[in-house]
Amino acid sequence: MAEHLSQSELDYPFKLLEYFNGFRISKVIFSACELGVFDLLLKSQEPLSARHVAQELSTSVDGMERLLDALVGIEILEVETTNGTAFYSSTDVANLYLAKGSGKSLHDMIIYQSQTIYPLWNNLADAVREGKNQNEKTSGVPAEDVFQAIYSSEEEMLKFMGLMNSSWVLDGHDIVTAFNLSGFQNIVDVGGCTGALAREMAKAYPSSSVTVFDLPQVVETAQKHFSQENDAVAFQAGDFFSDELPPADLYVLARIIHDWPDEKCLTLLKKIHDLCKPGCGVLLVEALLFENRRGPVMAQMFSLNMLVQTEGQERPPSQYTQILNRSGFCNVQVCRTGKSYDAILAIK
Repeated sequence: MAEHLSQSELDYPFKLLEYFNGFRISKVIFSACELGVFDLLLKSQEPLSARHVAQELSTSVDGMERLLDALVGIEILEVETTNGTAFYSSTDVANLYLAKGSGKSLHDMIIYQSQTIYPLWNNLADAVREGKNQNEKTSGVPAEDVFQAIYSSEEEMLKFMGLMNSSWVLDGHDIVTAFNLSGFQNIVDVGGCTGALAREMAKAYPSSSVTVFDLPQVVETAQKHFSQENDAVAFQAGDFFSDELPPADLYVLARIIHDWPDEKCLTLLKKIHDLCKPGCGVLLVEALLFENRRGPVMAQMFSLNMLVQTEGQERPPSQYTQILNRSGFCNVQVCRTGKSYDAILAIK
């Protein structure tokens, strides 16, 4: 933007004003999800008035009308006026991604962003000043105990697990097919949470066995709330820093390395390298920064999120390659998927 400002942008900063209002747009979508707007419109067989929606969702008519109009403005909803009354309906995108009932629903991701991430970002300036996460200021949990904050209650754990589940329902197939992994017969998804990515792995490579390794409380909650009939994925409980990992041909670390500083990453990757036989390896799944620091913007935003919430950061491929090399892995391949998350495969 800075290098290519048009005269019109200098005369009136349209793009800057759009950025300034970004948080408002996010909150419009978040609030509509929390209130159940998209679920109600999906279930309805016909467009609904603001008064009808307000009555069904126990809100003020005036507030709901303003919210619905804003959703029309950002092209999330449609509106038609008949005899002076506006009637609202969902777009295909809203039905697919914003209503709970869809197989591709991002509802859980949105709830986590709204209720957990949004308050943390209110302290972004302090995070930049201090160079540490804002868990203590936001929720009273010590900054050094990252997952105590993330798993501070069953409600928070379910929110986080819903976020992770949504992520892999959306991006999982692109990740597991970024490389041909059919040669790995025994795959362990380290910190695999709900098993969503592991299930994508099992679908893509049905001849491979896939196991999720995660903390006991995570495994228990995953099996209670996210299990599937005839599940092709096994679960094993343990702490990947302190407990012995199950043997595998391929260890998957999806959105794990970005949580921690380099030394902790090295500790975990060396542990995995020591378990690997020649020809076995590790698959890292992260949002890769560009080497020239010019993006991708989403990965840069994720890196700031690591600052406010964890001890880690997003990194460019060269930094992941360096960490993997220091851990003992020498054959490193990188695949950018063009989506939110990318893949790095390293073989011993």
